[in-house]
Amino acid sequence: MEVLMRPIWSGAISFGLVTVMCKVWPATESHDVAFRQIHLADGGRVRVRKVCELDGQEVSAAEIGRGYETATAVIPVTDQDLDSMPVATARTIELAGFLPAASIDPVQIGTAYYLSPDGPAAQKPYVLLRQALGRSSRVAVARYSMRDRERLGLLRVIGEVIALHQLRWPDELRPASAVPAPAAVDITDEEIDAAVELAGALSSGFELAEQRDAYRDAVEEVIAAKEAGRRPEPAAEPLTTGKVVDLMAALQQSVRDAKAARGENAVPAEVHDLPTGRKTAKKATKRTPAKRVPGATKKAVAKRKPRSA
Repeated sequence: MEVLMRPIWSGAISFGLVTVMCKVWPATESHDVAFRQIHLADGGRVRVRKVCELDGQEVSAAEIGRGYETATAVIPVTDQDLDSMPVATARTIELAGFLPAASIDPVQIGTAYYLSPDGPAAQKPYVLLRQALGRSSRVAVARYSMRDRERLGLLRVIGEVIALHQLRWPDELRPASAVPAPAAVDITDEEIDAAVELAGALSSGFELAEQRDAYRDAVEEVIAAKEAGRRPEPAAEPLTTGKVVDLMAALQQSVRDAKAARGENAVPAEVHDLPTGRKTAKKATKRTPAKRVPGATKKAVAKRKPRSA
């Protein structure tokens, strides 16, 4: 595990009458390729300068504070003002309750952090809370203040540490009903079974830890090629999207492709167990054979055939 540079917040976890002094560390980092704004004519960097509207002078970061604009004035608000607010969660992660992890909507989960005990006295209550979370198979919902606002959080165990996930407040979630739903279509059980089989084929051997940002890799390759004076490799032809003629055939072919990608040379019958409309018709023909005339032979049938022509 990489050594984290420094904690971004310190305070305490309030677990009833138990207090756990802790530090908060960032749990994620961005590997996005950063671009600069440049002047296309000469390649010069374009900078954003912060200028005071009143005197027209450029100001440094040390000279910049925060303020709240009202209808008549801008009210300065300092760090000391916020730190001295009479809010219980100003320096405390206050546990409000415990819930099953499955009851938390993933849409509500935001930025993740790691919590570590702060000082020798915090070691035992920290481990106690971690083990209580693990044994109860629940997550803790907490309230805390960070970066100028009170937030809702979720505490869960990851390995040997406790993780804190920022949660969006319930009133910040937009209802899914506001999004246009797909039109009503007819889906057969065979199509659903084929889709489930495809999901199983794509799940076998899949490792989330092995996933890479292909777009970022491609951008870095383009930059390296241009820096070396080479022309970047041309992009592959885009996939053409057309009307799906046979959904079952597409699903079954996708299952075969997924298995072939894993090196599985499965017997085709395993894939073709999911019948299409044509296969169903053939099976129906076998179940209801044509009636024969008693005592008739193949020759007699052949003799009657020219009469019907």
